This record gives sequence, C-alpha cells and structure tokens, in this order.
Amino acid sequence: MIKIFKMSLAGLLFSVATISSAGMITPNPTAPSIAGTAHILQDYDSGHILMSENADERLPPASITKLMTSYVVSQEIHDGNIKLDDEVLISEKAWRMIGSRSFIEVNTKVTVEALLRGMIVQSGNDAAVALAEHVAGSEEVFAQMMNQYAQKLGMVNTNYQNATGLPGPEHYTTAHDIAILSAALIRDFPEHYKWYAEKEYTYNDITQHNRNKLLWRDNTVDGLKTGHTEEAGYCLSASAKRDGMRLIAVVLGTASENARAQEIQKMFNFGFRFFETHQLYAADEAITQTKVWKGQTDQLNLGLAQPLSITVPRGRYKDLQASTNIQQPVVAPVAKGTELGEVEIRLGDEVVATRMLVAVDEVEKGSWWRRILDSLLMIIWG
Repeated sequence: MIKIFKMSLAGLLFSVATISSAGMITPNPTAPSIAGTAHILQDYDSGHILMSENADERLPPASITKLMTSYVVSQEIHDGNIKLDDEVLISEKAWRMIGSRSFIEVNTKVTVEALLRGMIVQSGNDAAVALAEHVAGSEEVFAQMMNQYAQKLGMVNTNYQNATGLPGPEHYTTAHDIAILSAALIRDFPEHYKWYAEKEYTYNDITQHNRNKLLWRDNTVDGLKTGHTEEAGYCLSASAKRDGMRLIAVVLGTASENARAQEIQKMFNFGFRFFETHQLYAADEAITQTKVWKGQTDQLNLGLAQPLSITVPRGRYKDLQASTNIQQPVVAPVAKGTELGEVEIRLGDEVVATRMLVAVDEVEKGSWWRRILDSLLMIIWG
C-alpha cells in the first residue's frame, strides 16, 4: 500500500523564501540566439538545462579534450598512483608535439604539477602527452582510460583517441558531455580546479596567457577550457558563480576567439538574470516521518541519500509544491538507507524532480511484547 501526502515545500521541513509583491510579473523570456554549431547552459547544482541547441551532436572538441586529460590525472593523484611532485622524463614524442605548447625540453624532468598547470593554462599539447605517458606508459593506453572515465561519468556520446584534442577520425564529444565533465572536475577536484582560473603561467622563462578571455571580462568566471582547430572551430567550456549560483556553459564551432567568449557571456547573462537555484534538501535531512511497526521506536525519519537542488524561473520558488509517496506498512528492522517511497517536486503541472525517500535512521526490532501487540493492531486496522 502507498500512502500519499501533498503539501507545500515549507511543510516538508525547509523554509521558503518570500518573493512577493502585488501585481509582480515573472519574466519568461526567450533564450538568446547563439552563434555556433552547438551549445548548452546548465546549472551546476541542480543539473537543470536552461538552454541548448544540438547539445548531443557528436563534434570535434579540440583542446577541450584536455578537461578529460586533467580529470584522469587528478583521479590518479587522488588514488595515490602518482604525485604532484613526481618528476616526469620528457619523451621525444611529447617534445615534438605540434600546436600549442608549454615548451618543455626533451630528456628533461618536469613535475606533474608543472605539466598540469602548463596543460590547463597554456593548453600545452606537449604537457598533455607527457602526462599521458607518465600515467599510462603511452598516449594510446591513456586514451583508453579517458574513455573508461567518460563512460563512468555518463558521457554516452564521447570517444577519445588522444590526450590533446588534435583531430582524429573517431575523436568526438558533445556540448552536453562536456558540461557533464566540467561539472565533475569542479565537484571532484576543487584543489586542481583552481588552476583553471589562472590568467597566466610561466615555464622555462616563457609566460603564456590563458586563452579564456572571460577570465578578464567577468570576475565571476573561474574556468574552464578553450579549444580550436580548423575542424572544430573556436570552442569554450566556462563556469561562473554569482551569489551562490554556479552555471556551466559550453559552445562549440564559433568563428573566433572573441565570438566564443561573447556567446558564453550571453548565456551566462541570460541564466543568472532569469533563473534561480535553491537547495531544497540536504543529504540525510529529515523531510518527513512514517510509522514503524514492531520496532524499538514507532516513528522513522525519511530523507534523501543525496542533496536536491532545483532551478526555477526567477520569482517562482514560492510556487513549488511537494508530495510524498510512502510505502506502507514499514516493519522493523529497517536499515539506514532503505528505500521506502519517493518525493515529487512540481512547479504548476510540471514535475521538476522525483527522488527516492530513504530511511535516515535505523530501527531495530522491538521487544517481543511490542511485536505481538503490533501484529494484532496491524490485523485489526488492516
């Protein structure tokens, strides 16, 4: 049997911001037109897509590929397989790489940290290959690791052939997949993500500037990565945070460095102006309660295993409504984390989120007297 409760969000144990005035009109503008082959604008916390076009079309990503190279290297550091102060012997292959370079010298030793920053800030193809060889022995094997992480992250329309983003017949991704990867980098490796905000980096007495022009134009932008080849056009994945709200924007296939920055700026301005994001529930927060039979206690707190944030048109937060569907009966013992129903969030007629309700606490079996009494009561009450 399922028990259904409908109530306002305030009734589910968190406060609703007051957004009201007589005759207030909530703007509902059309998303701006974006010049490029594909684009996407996504909220970081909720994952809500605010605007997109051709977001799942497979396209060459150019040096935005290095986001995955960075992700794999950061994961290897996290797992203890390599260290930031490891000294990497630079191979002739890495030294001879064409395109953007960090100007590392063959047969010299460079730390993993220096290579990472050179790849992130300077977009060094030589640094990317050196890191790939250090992690996996060869760039080819490293590309296999990149694809494994892509699948793990849910990047279903991505395939890598190299660590740099130089063109390959089966080297592709999508704007949507790049947004997924960008969010993963910010979430999983904040200690390395800070390097994406560096405006310049000096190695071998050569100072190069970050190609992400938005770092100079908008002080709320703190990453991520540019890319350019003849095949891919000018590409950019960027993230900005304003008043606690973080957005991720990706544009592929624009005509120039200025164009990619301008189109991303248009998306950010649209998203921050017309939308707002709120965390509704924290992980393991008690949202509601349900009766427990045959337990040491007769009430059990229910909540979510992961935090839940919602993005809505600005001014509509107060209009959110929540309902819970709770499995009945709940009989002890109940382990923490047991799924016992779901919570559904609506904005008007639209379902904007559905999450499983889980036991926030555990409930052990009650005494023999409690179990017998509750068995009788369950029969009587049906």
